[in-house]
Amino acid sequence: MAYIICTTIILIFLAIFIKAHRNTKKVMVKTITVPVSKGNRPLKILHLSDIHLENISISPEELFQNVSNQSIDLIALTGDYLERKKNIPKLIPYLNKLKDLNPRLGIFAVFGNHDYYLKGENFDYLKRTLEKHGCITLQNQHITLDDNGRVLNIIGIDDYHTKKSNLQKSYQNLPNGYNLVLTHDPNIVLEMKSLPYDYLLSGHFHGGQILWPKPYHLLKMGKLVRMNIIKGLHYQDGKPFYISEGLGQTGVNIRIGSRPEITFHHIS
Repeated sequence: MAYIICTTIILIFLAIFIKAHRNTKKVMVKTITVPVSKGNRPLKILHLSDIHLENISISPEELFQNVSNQSIDLIALTGDYLERKKNIPKLIPYLNKLKDLNPRLGIFAVFGNHDYYLKGENFDYLKRTLEKHGCITLQNQHITLDDNGRVLNIIGIDDYHTKKSNLQKSYQNLPNGYNLVLTHDPNIVLEMKSLPYDYLLSGHFHGGQILWPKPYHLLKMGKLVRMNIIKGLHYQDGKPFYISEGLGQTGVNIRIGSRPEITFHHIS
């Protein structure tokens, strides 16, 4: 009898694991619409976060097929590409596919806590790889674009989780315009009450990745989790910000109660 019970339990857990792994291949393509600020024009953004090449179940070709049917103004990458040097070359096919989309204004990237696990020369290798393949990387910096007469500020705030964010530096000498913030850890919004932004894009939480029964494993990841804010569109101090569920996984390559995500943001 004990043997039968143990075998049954093992089979149940195996079935759950197989289903949870299959969930990593069920990529959601979302469209989020946010009202444009007065005096500005529409903007279409492709947002990818938390690619985690160690555990990703979508190929570069599949990614391209999911997003190539829309025109794109800019691509926003909000960190956690990988955490091991040996996987940096695996990022190149994904970047090439994104470059093939010909975003009108370019590809902009910030870094996450897992990227900084590389450290030193290995982190520099990742940064060079992104830049060599069409990305503009931002570390507590902003870049100002002339978008057909509109001033568009892309503000890249470095990773809050690893204490690399510097709001003052990120906003230094920022001209008036539409302010799009890219950052990895969304907890930074709780410190941005006095700073202007029109929209903020982030990731970090993976939508919990394993949401059963609740994402207790995230409780040490900041105040937003304790406020039950781990994914989707939210407002802080009247300003909109978005938390992507991410494209890859960390730890075990499974998802329960969450899905990998590709997001189109229509500022319209």
